Amino acid sequence: MNPARRAARTVRVLYTAAVIYLGYKWTGLRNRADPANAAARTSGQHLGSARRFLGMATSVRGLMIKAGQVMGARADLFPDEYVDVLSKLHDDLPPRPFREIRRVVDAELGRPLEQVFAEFEPKPVASASLAQVHRARLGDGRQVAVKVQYPDIEEIVKIDLRNIRLIARAANRLILREIDLKSFVAELEYAASQELDFVQEGHNAERMARDFRATPSIVVPSIAWEHTSRRLLVMNFVDGVKATDAVALKERGVTPTQVMDLVIDAYMRQILINGFFHGDPHPGNIFVQPGPRLVLLDFGLCKELSADFRRAHVQLTWAMVSGDRVAIGDALRAIGFETRDDDPSALERVGELFARRMSDPATPNRDLTRRMNTEMMAIVKANPVVRIPADFLLIGRVMGLISGLGAQLKVPLDVSQSMGIYAAQAQADLSRPAALPA
Repeated sequence: MNPARRAARTVRVLYTAAVIYLGYKWTGLRNRADPANAAARTSGQHLGSARRFLGMATSVRGLMIKAGQVMGARADLFPDEYVDVLSKLHDDLPPRPFREIRRVVDAELGRPLEQVFAEFEPKPVASASLAQVHRARLGDGRQVAVKVQYPDIEEIVKIDLRNIRLIARAANRLILREIDLKSFVAELEYAASQELDFVQEGHNAERMARDFRATPSIVVPSIAWEHTSRRLLVMNFVDGVKATDAVALKERGVTPTQVMDLVIDAYMRQILINGFFHGDPHPGNIFVQPGPRLVLLDFGLCKELSADFRRAHVQLTWAMVSGDRVAIGDALRAIGFETRDDDPSALERVGELFARRMSDPATPNRDLTRRMNTEMMAIVKANPVVRIPADFLLIGRVMGLISGLGAQLKVPLDVSQSMGIYAAQAQADLSRPAALPA
């Protein structure tokens, strides 16, 4: 990236941050002059600022897309207006020109792509904020998907992280003194480091394939390691239709309910049994084949859960299934939740909320998730939570995405049966500590 483009990117990002900051300062002045309308005015400022950030992120792309997605999933940190606007931010963007992509492919292979691929489609099948995917055929006849990083994306990510750190520090000092944005920045840094290393992504895919090797209804692409590097990932091409394409599903004899059953079972197994889960189950990463079989794609953001966290999460899951509010509060403490006043009743009220919602599985998915989110945040803000473990938040984001998938398919979300089955199996594992992943 040349210096002019680098400077222009930084100016656009910092200008947006400055306009948002001035908006909050002006809103604060107006609120002091007219306190009766302060709540509505502040909500309007939140909404306008979230939309301004969304416009900037979709324009500059890069890590700002990921930043918006993380903000949209962090209802513990950001106002509801930000969550509502930015949770809709999808990683589905216009592609980069093939000539740019080809330069990366040739460089990573160390030779012209024609010497490796018999065919290579210039038009990508998917394009996102950090990379795009092309269909190709290797010289030996294998049909493959080739994921290619954008040529300047590592530099863009470094610039974006620097700007985000600067904005977060300034925001903490000037307008968000009560919120610690360090966990937000740390989550973004972790996601960037994972998603820019395609070798690690390949290992994640292999781990997922091993975990589901005895489950024929789950399909994971195999990796062509001889052509894979940090910026180039070559895997076998797996056909299927998007999990949200109701028409295509019907043509293949698959019902939306079957899809959601597979998705819920797959993720309950990942989180509760395997201790290793796919952290980005949006519709573009989940395909369906006749059978039905579920195809999992894009393993850039996967997470290994420690044995201690998994034990505590199994305790929480079992407590949620049984509807025991006190046990849920105890499990949240075991997971690592901390409140400022160390008041157990605050977490027990969260437990009561979980138990009440678990007893109403017919509630529409999106409404259920939004209401639980709003009610839980009201509880934790009344007795501020000092710490919510990052792993718990990522699991929450995953379950939110699954809930959204169910809403698109118009299938009521009912995870209680799967949770009970896998919680019981996981509890059995706890009697054999050596069998747990380290």
